[in-house]
Amino acid sequence: MLIIQRAAERYNGGDPAAGIDTWHAFAFAGFYDPDNLRFGSLTACNEEILAPGAGFAEHPHRDTEIVSWVLEGELRHEDSAGRSELVRAGDLQWLSAGSGVRHVERNAGPGTLRFLQMWLLPAKSGGEPGHRVVRRPLGEGGRRAGDGAAMARCPVPGADAVLHLWRPAPGGGPGPELPAAPWCYLHVARGGVSLVAPERPEGVRLAAGDAARVAPVGGSADPHPARLEQTEPGTELLVWEMHSTPGPPS
Repeated sequence: MLIIQRAAERYNGGDPAAGIDTWHAFAFAGFYDPDNLRFGSLTACNEEILAPGAGFAEHPHRDTEIVSWVLEGELRHEDSAGRSELVRAGDLQWLSAGSGVRHVERNAGPGTLRFLQMWLLPAKSGGEPGHRVVRRPLGEGGRRAGDGAAMARCPVPGADAVLHLWRPAPGGGPGPELPAAPWCYLHVARGGVSLVAPERPEGVRLAAGDAARVAPVGGSADPHPARLEQTEPGTELLVWEMHSTPGPPS
């Protein structure tokens, strides 16, 4: 199964008067779509664009794994456990809500803040909340492929999932190999990449904001044969590798 979602097909929400512009890949708040509630354990992939000083007042979460990747600007995180963290461009933040946590998120920088925030259902409910920031996983100290591409592997064990971040070598090049998993979710943060699959043998170009949902047909244990080919210089993309989903498969 291959489903392509173009950037313009997402639900546009937020609060423009408060300096918040949000693009939702899944049903969210006032945007209800019974056919787009989740994919695997992923229930949200929101692109948040916040003006200086804008943000989300204190609000609660529980039984949710929340991962945020800051693309531009500075995100200030404060929570009910007393943590206060500045998450800068290139950083990755993980918040495990567990049995319950309250937090505040706001733009702490002088310019626009843009980040991707993703929510996953945990394999088990409850537990102690947790928090971690990974500084610039695609930075100079990160892993490199043989062709010079930057890559990062970030497990989220509470959701039986792994987040892969990837940037090609300068000048572009072939895309990364998709993980062998029952559910793979690809989102292009910057640039563009070509995807080839049995459903699209001619290939399809994915641009910034576009996403692809990849899964074997009929519950097969074999990985989907989709592959990523040529990428543009400066491309950054993420791939979720998910191995379980609460309830019936999505």
